[in-house]
Amino acid sequence: MDILTVLPSSFGYVILTYLYSWIMLGYLAVKVGSARKKYGVKYPTMYSDKEHLFNCIQRGHQNTLEVYPQWLVFQTIAALVYPLSASVLGAIWVTSRFSYAWGYYTGDPAKRMNGAYGYIGFFGVIFLSISIALQLLGVF
Repeated sequence: MDILTVLPSSFGYVILTYLYSWIMLGYLAVKVGSARKKYGVKYPTMYSDKEHLFNCIQRGHQNTLEVYPQWLVFQTIAALVYPLSASVLGAIWVTSRFSYAWGYYTGDPAKRMNGAYGYIGFFGVIFLSISIALQLLGVF
């Protein structure tokens, strides 16, 4: 079975959303690598006892990595049935991770909440996934 005949053409937007997320993760990783050099935090040390700003940069990346697997699962489930909606919600979530990190990079952890709008995308794909599960179970 050819995957191009199984998936709707709008699934291309989903793939572009995944690529966008890959760019975001790469950007956050480069920022941590640069901060390691700038603040002298050697591998495998995760956090610094002396450099608060390094810790903020590291947390911006680490928190994204902590939630990324769940987002991928729900993004994929939602995208199989609702590719365009999932792509929009995914783009919102990915963009919010930049805002989240940039807020953290100020050194004021409260400013990470600049990315709180990402919950629209995150909970949106969870909601769509639940909807799909209930449809499969014949609930509606």
